[in-house]
Amino acid sequence: MRSLSTLMCVLFLLLPARAQSVPYTELDLPNGLHVILHEDHSLPIVSVNLWYHVGSANEKPRRTGFAHLFEHLMFEGSKNVPEGDFDNLLEAVGGDNNGSTTSDRTNYWITVPSNALELALFLESDRMGWLLDTMTAERVNGQREVVKNELRQSYANVPYGMASIIVDELTFPPGHPYHWPTIGYMADLNAATHKDVADFFKRYYVPNNASLVIAGDIDPVKTRALVEKWFGPIKPGQPVLPVAPPPAELTRVVRKTIQDKVQLPRLDIAWITPPHFAPGDAELDLVAQILAGGKNSRLYKRLVYDLQVAQEVSAYQASSRLASTFHIVLTPRPGHTTEELKRMVDQELECLRTELVSQRELDRARNGLEVAFLASLEQLSGFGGKADMLNGYYVATSNPDYFALDLNRYRAVRASDLAAVVRSFLPADRRVELTVVPEV
Repeated sequence: MRSLSTLMCVLFLLLPARAQSVPYTELDLPNGLHVILHEDHSLPIVSVNLWYHVGSANEKPRRTGFAHLFEHLMFEGSKNVPEGDFDNLLEAVGGDNNGSTTSDRTNYWITVPSNALELALFLESDRMGWLLDTMTAERVNGQREVVKNELRQSYANVPYGMASIIVDELTFPPGHPYHWPTIGYMADLNAATHKDVADFFKRYYVPNNASLVIAGDIDPVKTRALVEKWFGPIKPGQPVLPVAPPPAELTRVVRKTIQDKVQLPRLDIAWITPPHFAPGDAELDLVAQILAGGKNSRLYKRLVYDLQVAQEVSAYQASSRLASTFHIVLTPRPGHTTEELKRMVDQELECLRTELVSQRELDRARNGLEVAFLASLEQLSGFGGKADMLNGYYVATSNPDYFALDLNRYRAVRASDLAAVVRSFLPADRRVELTVVPEV
């Protein structure tokens, strides 16, 4: 039997050929909709992946949660699709669909057998062009309550659930579009009027503020004709200006302790880091892998396995368009404290600042990220699949086929680069430290 390291090497060698190029064609409709077509005949399915270039970052203080609210409203029927029929029609042909919202974009995807592509395009175009025809105040109120319940279930009433919201509030100033949560605030959801919600849709959910990827078992010529048939009649909206955030900078250590209904305390340490695809972003992904990406990573091995002082350890670079954040999250075992774990984290970070990681450790971290990348390429549809990546690369770089260039960001990193980014972006004296402790 071959060892895991041997299998990793085999996958590593396969990557250049598999990710060298993802062929595509693209077109722009007169109404501004950008369309990307990718043929993949490995399975008789098609992914329709639509990005609206709007997220919670496009909202304003006291008017938050609208982008996520539309993630719900978009499934509630439109002019030619009665309420409930969106899912029923797709399920009847064996299709699937979902959506997601981030600070930077809202994404809707549909997966269908290739002979049902026109149905998917009809459904997606109808809610883009004619959602407001049936979006009554009652329907808004109904989905508002759904979102409020989601806010309770996923944040307010979940152990450690409010931590991510509070960390962002401490990291970014009140006027910054990353200060508030994607799901919005309860008071803002309550205050939103039907007109507020409709105006938000008219401004952002327009073809000239969207990009559409159709990937899978398609004929590009026939698919183009179908796109023009169903999306061509939709009128464009006013140009959408890019978000211009105020500066965000941490000049000291910002500490806060909150109580929650938890059994063990937890510490989240966060820094502001470079935006997605900016210099330093890929390097910090690798730093996260080295710190907590698996059982052989530095923090996991030391805190969880060797010393057994931590219940959980994680580290990640949360990459976003305007700015990113780097997090180290620690849960001590009973009898140990967050302060004890924090001292050990600072020791490991200081080692990364002053001592170069070995080539073996760097290669292991890089291989882990590349194997995950390869797995994404094997998935056509859904969040993070190939169709979604084509859309994301187009929005971020104007090049849908950025796959190989993305991988090269990681392959070009040297050990000295990791030391430099830890010194520059993960200082001990400029960060957020949120501690969650059990209720007294």
